[in-house]
Amino acid sequence: MQYDYIIVGAGSAGCVLAARLSEDAAVSVCLIEAGGSDDSALIRTPAGAALMLPTRINNWAFETVPQVSLNGRRGYQPRGKVLGGTSSINAMIYARGRASDYDGWSAEYGCAGWSWAEVLPYFRKAEHNERLRDGLHGQGGPLNVGDIRDPNPFGAVFLEAARQAGYTQVDDFNTGTHEGVGRYQVTQKEGERYSVARAYLHPALGRPNLTVLSGALTQRVLFEGKPGQMRAAGVQIERGGATETLRAAREVIVAAGALQSPQLLMCSGIGPRAHLVAQGIKPVAELSGVGANLQDHVGYILNRRCPAGDQRLDLWGISPGGAVRLWREWARYKRERRGMLASNFAEVGGFIKTLPELAEPDIQLHFVIGMVDNHNRRLHLGHGYSMHACVLRPRSRGTVRLGSADMRDAPLIDPAFFSDLGDLETLARGFRAMRAIFDAPAFAPWRGPELHTAGLASDNEFGIREALRDRADSIYHPAGTCSMGNDGGAVVDAQLRVRGVGALRVVDASVMPTLIAGNTNAAVVMIAEKAADLIRAALLQ
Repeated sequence: MQYDYIIVGAGSAGCVLAARLSEDAAVSVCLIEAGGSDDSALIRTPAGAALMLPTRINNWAFETVPQVSLNGRRGYQPRGKVLGGTSSINAMIYARGRASDYDGWSAEYGCAGWSWAEVLPYFRKAEHNERLRDGLHGQGGPLNVGDIRDPNPFGAVFLEAARQAGYTQVDDFNTGTHEGVGRYQVTQKEGERYSVARAYLHPALGRPNLTVLSGALTQRVLFEGKPGQMRAAGVQIERGGATETLRAAREVIVAAGALQSPQLLMCSGIGPRAHLVAQGIKPVAELSGVGANLQDHVGYILNRRCPAGDQRLDLWGISPGGAVRLWREWARYKRERRGMLASNFAEVGGFIKTLPELAEPDIQLHFVIGMVDNHNRRLHLGHGYSMHACVLRPRSRGTVRLGSADMRDAPLIDPAFFSDLGDLETLARGFRAMRAIFDAPAFAPWRGPELHTAGLASDNEFGIREALRDRADSIYHPAGTCSMGNDGGAVVDAQLRVRGVGALRVVDASVMPTLIAGNTNAAVVMIAEKAADLIRAALLQ
């Protein structure tokens, strides 16, 4: 079987690429996904994320290696294993990051064409914004972006408390220069999740030049040519218990995400030579940066219970009254696509500075209408609420390495959280900022005890740091492991072409030289939109 383009991974980037490249009827495109169909009420219903994120439902559910700075704990790394990838299981928040993120890629890392002014047209091209109509936002794009249809009333409590704590309320988190608190926009349409698969892939499925293979695990990229002049010629996949070879006449595009794209490159012979040889893999191209430069937003969740006997049933929780409310909300959602099941849980939040002298926000907040403990893998009786603070610009750098030469085995993921102690200090300030908001008068009627940190004083620096080491973890934004640039550690160039071989690109969050200051899904869609134009331009040369 031969195609012009083979795309590995039907996540956010892969779905965009498959749709855009197959717009040209003269080329054939094959999209490969290890997971299954996204035709599921659990995916379409926004609240279904609460069941998928902590489990293996449509989820690779990876774990990290033990983290020294987290007291030896293994972190949790959910990744979508389904058409749409993580956009089918995430919290749907649409956040682009700040203009300085992309200007830094261009100026500091030599990524020509990736400044804010140059990527903004691709954000706009991808977007259909239901409310915001200005030069920063798009209308008519595939990806529907809007406000929560039926905001949970407790979000207003957070916003008032944040105002009382001194934070400004903003109307748009995607201006490139935003700071303050407000309501997040989400990738939903009429109360349902609008994943990248639904936005881009589904409308393209009827095209005769697009083939989608689900339930197919790519084992390695195949190369041909002389040493030093190798080019990607296809892929080897495993599907239905059989091994198949697919040929690519033009390019192979790896879009398997920041954890599995470097894994696939290394399993295919591209990466640090010593590591490849140790795994019994014959090197095709030595690139030390493959699997290096792993960055992630490390964060901490502060939970509070509602006072005893005062259960807010509009907050998610476990109680007889909560069960009755949930049944009614399910019936309402089926009728109207409104109510608690249409919520993304983190409807409000913000980007704040923890020191007044900082040039930009260093912490992102997500306020959650329920108690979230250990990635929702530990449940508690009663009702309550949570706030999550994460370090926007982490200085710690980790790695992705191979556990074996077999893609069926999970990679060794080491974010090296808090290996740079500056991240721990930033998150400690974020902890105190959350406390200050929870201690504001607006929360007084519902201020029960904290779930894990009751009695821990806000001026107890040692105690706060230990609390962070005990419970901090990822907010699911890994990036940087096949970074773009022109230095010795760069894996891809500004055209997203893998260095040292031909006909091979990487397109996903792994190409980010530095992690953006916000949720990553919108940026991945932008990267793929721009990559599609780069690929088409190469076709005309």
